[in-house]
Amino acid sequence: MTSPLIPGDLHTTAMAILPHNEVAEALNLALSLDIPFWPQLPHVSYYEDMYVQAAEHFPGIILLPESNSIRFDTAKFYAELPEMLAHWEEPDYFDISPTHSVVYHRFLSLDLSGYIAIRGQLEGPVSFGMKILDENDRPLIFNDEVRSILMDFMARRVQVQLQRLKAKHPRAFMFIDEPGLQFVFSSVSGYTDTKAREDLDRFLAQIDHPRGIHLCGNPDWEFLLKRDLDILSMDIYTNAEIFRCYGPDIRRFVERGAVLSWGIVPTGFEAFNQESQDHLISTLEDIWTTLAQAGIEREQLLAQSLLAPATCCLINPDREKTVAQAYAWLQELSYRLRDKYSLQ
Repeated sequence: MTSPLIPGDLHTTAMAILPHNEVAEALNLALSLDIPFWPQLPHVSYYEDMYVQAAEHFPGIILLPESNSIRFDTAKFYAELPEMLAHWEEPDYFDISPTHSVVYHRFLSLDLSGYIAIRGQLEGPVSFGMKILDENDRPLIFNDEVRSILMDFMARRVQVQLQRLKAKHPRAFMFIDEPGLQFVFSSVSGYTDTKAREDLDRFLAQIDHPRGIHLCGNPDWEFLLKRDLDILSMDIYTNAEIFRCYGPDIRRFVERGAVLSWGIVPTGFEAFNQESQDHLISTLEDIWTTLAQAGIEREQLLAQSLLAPATCCLINPDREKTVAQAYAWLQELSYRLRDKYSLQ
């Protein structure tokens, strides 16, 4: 058993996107968890959107705030590429600027030493490459030359942010948000799992530990559990029945010291109001029992587990109210389970 780089013991963290339109309120909610993060707040500003933040300084990008969209132009990419390469050895160039996140810089200004860890995030290169379209409405992930530079560019950005966070707290780590990975395994993707494996391995090799991937969808879990990750964050509330089928892969993932972040509390208005804490606890414990049958000791699994909301949510009719209630439930679930299993 390898000692985990990220604290577990069913402590709490969350994904980054929040529906708030007030920075202070959102930051206070993020700081209410055991492992806080800096929130991404697209309702506050176009520049607080995760794709816009990831796009900063990437050559060829065209930002369209009036339509809340981003485009890519190939000719512009080649014209701007020398400028980006000229700054390659300047860490500040690859960090998120105050223009692209007021929240990030406010987070970094706080005294965070009292937390067990802190966390940052950046949109991953696969999802970014799938979402951003060029002048021919083609995802830039299909441009081999652009894609290779994108992998290195995004790795540089994640690495710089991780170093910045580690200067604030010795147990800082990063989530690489990759919602697009669930589409890699679709028959209509055109971007194969072989290419995704090569690209992600190249990308991850340029980033210090600890770091991991977060996504709310349902990818090929074997593919992800075999990557060199320190943490995998997922929506287990939706994907429990599928995920529990990967016992041997999960066992190997845990045995090498990696952590699982169980996204269990729904943040959507309807789902949350139909749930109970007892049912959510039962759901988790049923999965853990199944994994025990695959040879994973519960004591080790819980020592290498975090609890999180199931997903982000920007579209509730009550905006941030249900999300805040879900965070409160999350803390209560953590308290109840940590007490039940005698975790510190």
